[in-house]
Amino acid sequence: MRVEIDHRASGPSTGERVRHPEKQHRADNPIQRKPAWIRVKAPTHPVYHETRALMRAGNLATVCEEAACPNIGECWSQRHATMMIMGEICTRACAFCNVATGMPNPLAVDEPARVADAVAKLGLRHVVITSVDRDDLDDGGAAHFAGVIGAIRAASPGTTIEILTPDFLRKPGAAETVTEARPDVFNHNLETVPRLYPTIRPGARYFQSLRLLDRVKQIDPTIFTKSGMMVGLGETRAEIGQVMDDLRIADVDFLTIGQYLQPSVKHAAVERFVPPDEFAELAAMARAKGFLMVSATPLTRSSYHADADFAALRTARAARLAA
Repeated sequence: MRVEIDHRASGPSTGERVRHPEKQHRADNPIQRKPAWIRVKAPTHPVYHETRALMRAGNLATVCEEAACPNIGECWSQRHATMMIMGEICTRACAFCNVATGMPNPLAVDEPARVADAVAKLGLRHVVITSVDRDDLDDGGAAHFAGVIGAIRAASPGTTIEILTPDFLRKPGAAETVTEARPDVFNHNLETVPRLYPTIRPGARYFQSLRLLDRVKQIDPTIFTKSGMMVGLGETRAEIGQVMDDLRIADVDFLTIGQYLQPSVKHAAVERFVPPDEFAELAAMARAKGFLMVSATPLTRSSYHADADFAALRTARAARLAA
């Protein structure tokens, strides 16, 4: 999930590139003060700065920075960074997302090698690779994902790989290309309930996202599948339950649920801050529906604690198969 905690002004200063030109015509949505349970401390750990320096040295983008994830201090202090491939500019304009919108640059042919080198230098047991949407590419970037997976396998054979992909809308064969590269976890986020797609995720299609997750399992049932959604956008409990049911029909293993945070006054407003006890109720509901793993807290994000969660996911599958 892409979120932002840097609440910048709605308009650019002189000479500043407009990050979201498509949103500048919108009326401002005032940003609410966060409750105590959603606030985080500024990063100060020395390992955080080491991780940041390594990303800069490799000329790598991370969704942690581009989306200003609230967990960046904790994760980078443990050398966990979610790398964002295929550039820093997205062809979509989702109402919740802070990643810049526009026409991306051509793919960097050396990026798979640079990502693999960073993974090896960080000594990662588990890595999460995500990307911007690349609707401009014939395959949506599927071959590039496969190249990154292959490069990491060669440079760091002991590292397990989790990918968080776009929906590959109208990109036939893309799911097959990425799945056949055999990531350990294939993640694609539904983000919100279908009723809110026209306003929150207008460039996407709910059932395309479900079909993608279902297709991955058809191609290779051994790959773990994962999806996530945000709450606080006006969805109902019944709608959340329906999304859970849809994901279970697609045999998705792992569900993450976190609080939506508003990136700027030009983004979708937070309808409410969901208290921790409601997240606990949603987690219990999801477990009762049969997910192998559930992470549901205000600060849960797609790749938060991904390494520990992957170990628990494997254990959960082994236990279910043995039962």
